[in-house]
Amino acid sequence: MAKSKTASEVTRFAPSPTGYLHIGHAFSALTAYHARGKGGSFHLRIEDIDPVRCKDEFTDAILEDLKWLGLEWETPVRKQSDHMADYEKALQKLTLKGLLYPCFCTRTEIKAEIVKSGHAPHGPDGPAYPGICRNLSDEKREDRMDDGEAYVRRIDMKGATAIAGPLGWKDLGMGMNKAQPEKFGDVVLARKDVPTSYHLAVTVDDHLQGVTLVTRGADLAPSTDIHRLLQGLLSYTPPAYHHHRLIKDTTGRRLAKRDQDMSIRALRESGYTPEEVVAMSGFEG
Repeated sequence: MAKSKTASEVTRFAPSPTGYLHIGHAFSALTAYHARGKGGSFHLRIEDIDPVRCKDEFTDAILEDLKWLGLEWETPVRKQSDHMADYEKALQKLTLKGLLYPCFCTRTEIKAEIVKSGHAPHGPDGPAYPGICRNLSDEKREDRMDDGEAYVRRIDMKGATAIAGPLGWKDLGMGMNKAQPEKFGDVVLARKDVPTSYHLAVTVDDHLQGVTLVTRGADLAPSTDIHRLLQGLLSYTPPAYHHHRLIKDTTGRRLAKRDQDMSIRALRESGYTPEEVVAMSGFEG
């Protein structure tokens, strides 16, 4: 049975500061904000683990645009770049379970191996990693790390799913779903340039912030399988989910940050009111 929409919840909106927010973001933020219910709380989280694309100017703009829309949130705002130690602790727990391994492959090498094999299982993120580094000996791994080779840390999906066992997750609109993280293969949990990944960071953040209801776009629903697996492995209490519809332009194309004419900033500068932007987003409360 789905939770009542009026129940007290801990919700969050978690944009990446890689551009200005558009009206699709307004819809998502408002959905999360109102889903908190009476007596609930709403968190704003800045997912800024990408050191190249994320900019402080966009973080400032996010806060300004959301305040202009009338949203209020718990303080302080959590910025992922300030909490790398939290993600490393989670990685250490998974390492102790024997579920992480270093992968030294470049994208070119992975692509070449897929072509060589003639096929590769396809998951929601595309072709699954073909397992080139999965069976390297501990000695070989240590030698390559000692030589200074860059590497990511991948999860041994077969071992992880065996330990976690059958898992499911609840969506307010879709009901109960069977988690199938094996479709993704050995996903990266720590990148070469940053000691975490989207999947690991959001799972740890939602746990530490006590989020009870995750509201986000329907495009992220498949990723929930991985997050549910990590929750199981790290002994986290899983939240409920609401994967809402995506906002599209008049041609039916999904909005993106490159669509500057539909950014909240541009609409504000053109003289639109907060109420008009909310109406444009399609949010009805």
